[in-house]
Amino acid sequence: MESIAFHLNCLVKGGAERVVSNLANQFASEGIKVYVATEWQDEDEFQLDERVTRVHVGLRPEDEKKNRVTKFFLRIKYLKEFIKEYHPQVLVAFAQRANYRALMAAGNSDIPVVISIRTDPVGHYDAFSDKVQIKWLFPKAAGCVFQTTGQKEFFKPYLQENSTIILNPVNPKYFGLKKPEKREKVVMHHARLVDFKNQPLLCEAFVEVHKKHPDYVLKIFGPDSFDGTKEILEKIIADNHAEDYILLMGGSDELEKEIPKGAVYAFTSDWEGLPNSLLEAMAMGMPIVATDCPCGGPKTVMTDGKNGLLIPIKDKDALVAGLNRLIEDPELAERLGDEAAKIEEITNAQAIFVQWRDYLDKVIADFKKKK
Repeated sequence: MESIAFHLNCLVKGGAERVVSNLANQFASEGIKVYVATEWQDEDEFQLDERVTRVHVGLRPEDEKKNRVTKFFLRIKYLKEFIKEYHPQVLVAFAQRANYRALMAAGNSDIPVVISIRTDPVGHYDAFSDKVQIKWLFPKAAGCVFQTTGQKEFFKPYLQENSTIILNPVNPKYFGLKKPEKREKVVMHHARLVDFKNQPLLCEAFVEVHKKHPDYVLKIFGPDSFDGTKEILEKIIADNHAEDYILLMGGSDELEKEIPKGAVYAFTSDWEGLPNSLLEAMAMGMPIVATDCPCGGPKTVMTDGKNGLLIPIKDKDALVAGLNRLIEDPELAERLGDEAAKIEEITNAQAIFVQWRDYLDKVIADFKKKK
């Protein structure tokens, strides 16, 4: 491979954006010419290696007053112009709308397009408009990268046959942390405060846990998404007079110092793609109780009773039982945490990069044979 282009909306800090920035920087370090084509720029973005070329393919100032349909086709036009000018050997799109745009702009060209699914397809790829675009566009894809088996099984066999499953890389700062001599009596959680993470379930469950273990507290790290979840949590805390034992900590850049202090980690999402917070907690060697949420992210990396405890989604009683079990059996908790930390073997940046590189090399070679 001599050149590669990534297409996504932006590089503002998020899961897909982190993966793209990491991959772009690693491909560049290997001497490969890398382009990152984005719709817009933001203030809080991941940094790119100076050898990576960032190209704006979104709307221009003079386009802002045009109607919605015109804007839609302009986005395709600008991406097509980018492809024609830079002519990468492969175009890799990240996330739903970027997948559609890439296939419309380059699906019939001499450049293979690899799409990637980054979330639960149910609820994100099953609307009528999605079904129409998928039927029309996805057969043009030269390949697809999924995060979980559940994602893969949602789509037709033609897409599954040309696909692969690659996990997210975990930030190396979470690996190899020194285990605390004595864990604090804290249940930990870190994630954006947003509805599908279901932190209200965690707070309601912990009220019950606290009745049995009044010396334990719950610490929830994570920024507000401003969707109303934080206000729901504050009401639960107030209604249960739990201000002293359920603590909303806000965002933190030092989670690797804070999370491992705790005795147990809770993951409560109703759905996810492949949750980075769960991977990070595993990398930090935390004993984890996690919801077995669609589309199979936790189940992809966890085996119940081996490297964590898996429970049904939205099941408060199961969450209470799981937290109590790990609090009351520290030997089991430490054993699960030690096994969880082995996630480093398959989610370190180099291992993930090699999988992407080898898969894209294969896609390029197969595409050339067909042409």
